Parts: sequence; C-alpha cells; structure tokens
Amino acid sequence: MNKKLLILLWSSLLVMLSGCMYPDEKLVQNQIPYQDQVESVQAAVMQFKEDNGGILPIKNSEENTPVYQKYLIDFNKISPKYIHEPPGNAFESGGVFQYVIVDAETNPTVKLFDLRLSEMISELKLRIKVQGYPPYKEKLAEGIYTLDYEKLGYEEELFVESPYTKQMLPFVINGEAEIFVDYRADIVAALEKEELHYEPGEDIRNILLNDSVFVPAYSLPYTIDSDTKEPIFLLTN
Repeated sequence: MNKKLLILLWSSLLVMLSGCMYPDEKLVQNQIPYQDQVESVQAAVMQFKEDNGGILPIKNSEENTPVYQKYLIDFNKISPKYIHEPPGNAFESGGVFQYVIVDAETNPTVKLFDLRLSEMISELKLRIKVQGYPPYKEKLAEGIYTLDYEKLGYEEELFVESPYTKQMLPFVINGEAEIFVDYRADIVAALEKEELHYEPGEDIRNILLNDSVFVPAYSLPYTIDSDTKEPIFLLTN
C-alpha cells in the first residue's frame, strides 16, 4: 500500500473512530430504528401538514436529488411544537438515520435513510481517487459495472447487510464513478412474497417499502424485464 493511500485511509479511520468517544449506551440508542419514534415523527408531520394548508415540513432540495433523499424532514419546523425534539437516532441528534418522506404528494409517509452506508462508500471513493480511475470489472448493464476490488487493495469483495432480508448485498458503480448498493436480490425476494403487477419501465423500488421503515439507500432505479419478469436496472439515458 502506497504512502498516499495509507494517509487517506488513516484520516478516514480517525473520523470513524471519533464515534467511540460516545458512551456505549448512547451509541446503541443512536443506531436503532425504533418504530415508535418513526410513528411519533409521522404524527408530527401530519399535524403540521394539516395546520399549514397541506405544506410538508421538509428541507429544500436540488432538482436532481435522489428520490429517497429528496424530501428530508426539517425538524426545525416541527420541534418543539409538534414533537419535543428530533429522535435520538436522527442525524440531527447525532444518530445514523435521516428521516425522510416518501409518496410526498399522495400519501406522505415517514421512513428512514441509513447513513452508515456512506462510510463504506466514502472509503471506496477514496481508494478510487488514489487509484486515479475506477477499476471496472464486469458490465452488468449499459453504464453499470462491478468493481475490481483487488486493484483497490482489498483482499475480497465488499458487501453490506440488507435492511430488508439481512442477506449481503454487493456494490456497483456507474460510468461517472458513483457507487450504489445493488438491491436486486431484495427485490426478487419481495416479488416472490407479494403478488404485485409492474410494467416494464416502471421504477419498482417502492416494493421494498411495504414492510419496512427503511428506504433503499444509495440505490439505482430498477424495473421488470418484459421477457423474464426479473428485476433489471432501469436505464434513464
């Protein structure tokens, strides 16, 4: 491992280890997706909406913001009038979750975006930056690839635990060197569980929201293959 890579990774490690300064109990509370906390925020959001002519308590976002981060809850708008304070597991309180709203226009529903994935993605991006170029390995679809982890200095492929099925999910990379989690295996499991009809070209990620408080963080859109009926990447270009 060259000296530049070692310095960058050590700096990243120091940032992550800074969390160890919190008491163990505090760290645990900040990382648990309590259902009652989600429900209390949901109630606060709906009361704010009712009192403000249908307006939602959300932060401003750019037009190209990923859909599951587009409607971040602005706790300054609902605390302390509608909720005493942001939940302990919220990013605003030092937690690991961003509270977001899905189906904002038709059925505003509070969900959680897990920020812990950003640490792994940041490390991957650091290694790619040191490498100087993304080490693409296998082409999965037009502009979507797997990573050659050996060229990045890893001994084995990296995976992340799914919040839906607990199976291990791989990372993928696009042509702009952006890293994503591949949720196809989760979608297959969800499609087998529920008899829902989707049309080719329709983003089917919402099937993962039905029985979970989590949104698919750092995900690409997926659709149904017209022939195999299997989930495939939904190419937008």
